Amino acid sequence: MFGSLLSVTSSDLRVRFAPSPTGMFHVGNARSVLFNWVLARQSGGTMVLRIEDTDAARNRPEWVQGILDAMEWLGIGPSEYEGPLFQSDYAPQHREAIDRLLAAGRAYYCDCTRDQVIARTGSEHKGYDGFCRDRAQSDGEGRALRFRTPDDGSTVIVDLVRGKPTFDNKLIEDFVIARGDGSPVFLLANVVDDMVMGITHVIRAEEHLPNAPKQQLLWEALGAEPPVWVHAPILVNEKRQKLSKRRDRVALEDFRAEGYLAGAMRNYLMLLGWAPSGDREILPWDDIVAEFRLEDVNPSPAFFDVKKLRAFNGDYIRALSVEAFIEACQPWLSAEAAPWRPEAYDADAFAAVAELAQTRIAVLSEIVPMVDFLFLDEPVTDEAAWTKAMKAEAPVLLAAVVEAYETCEWQAEVLKSTLEAIGAERGLKLGKAQAPVRVAVTGRTVGLPLFESIEILGRERTVARLRAALDRLS
Repeated sequence: MFGSLLSVTSSDLRVRFAPSPTGMFHVGNARSVLFNWVLARQSGGTMVLRIEDTDAARNRPEWVQGILDAMEWLGIGPSEYEGPLFQSDYAPQHREAIDRLLAAGRAYYCDCTRDQVIARTGSEHKGYDGFCRDRAQSDGEGRALRFRTPDDGSTVIVDLVRGKPTFDNKLIEDFVIARGDGSPVFLLANVVDDMVMGITHVIRAEEHLPNAPKQQLLWEALGAEPPVWVHAPILVNEKRQKLSKRRDRVALEDFRAEGYLAGAMRNYLMLLGWAPSGDREILPWDDIVAEFRLEDVNPSPAFFDVKKLRAFNGDYIRALSVEAFIEACQPWLSAEAAPWRPEAYDADAFAAVAELAQTRIAVLSEIVPMVDFLFLDEPVTDEAAWTKAMKAEAPVLLAAVVEAYETCEWQAEVLKSTLEAIGAERGLKLGKAQAPVRVAVTGRTVGLPLFESIEILGRERTVARLRAALDRLS
């Protein structure tokens, strides 16, 4: 099984994305799969999708589907990768590797408990002390299998991002490669899977760098050439803390649900640790694929700035054609989650305001409060906005607007000039005069251009809302 792998050359580039189906799809995973995918596309190589599903207690089928869905949303459909392959299907190869390491004297069984190790070393912080190295124990219940690390020398990791990190072998403890029940741990299973699948380049997050010397020793012990290592910078929050799913917004699904565009997310994630030539950040995907080089990735931690991502998304939204924008908004407008009755949605009315709304939102979900006044029977009133807008002069002004709007030409410019004149008679500039009208009609002090909005809303509904505001004020 392993002999055939030794013929893999750099011209047969194969990378892999190997997530565990144990939760939502982390933006760090999204960045990793994009780096792998881009490298495969550049070289004409292959990206393998491997689901590391051996943690049966935490794995769930829906998380596997979530991985596939997240990748497809990013643009990485089934035709873009080999798989999905499942780590659990490679148990025979894991067992074969264990047997080979045992036969070569590179592994041994150990029955030490953690408490025993601490008692011998006198410290909770020291690693395993090699107590069972020469006890020649056989397989038995509760006996883990440890890899025997070299006593001297060093292990050099040739990393395209980090140079040549060097690890003193005597400081690498004899680490466990199989549990007491015989099942392989991540370190061994990961290596064997990469060997069997012919992986030539391992591109992953910096947090795996401490595993690299151990895994490279396993590659060498199994008689294979180690892969090209690439450890991309970790993603951190505004406090420069590593992103945590318990503390930070990190689930790709949440950003998608909020209305981030896949193109914007893809573009932004590629810039976390890498920058294109020139003073550019937003650029076509084909340009990113053409320019990206692993050697140019900065090893420093990369700040996952949600505010900047939001700005990127706003730019991507504004770059859509109006027709594409209308289509992109549909999940928020016609889904069951929309706050209006399904039959109240008017596609023509939305199309009429779409271009106005497109320049005013940064994520697609913001379209709902922007246009809900068109489709709700009554507007959702922001009480703070009501209090601010409904000053002492509001009742008189609204009464005059009602009278004028009942008969004037129903066209945005006429509606504007009419209100402007009513305000001027009372010493109010248009901004002050339109505030109570806007809140009465839309429920808010900010939103789409007022007069275009009420033209589309129509005379009957506009006047009815103005009268309802008057009734409330009285």
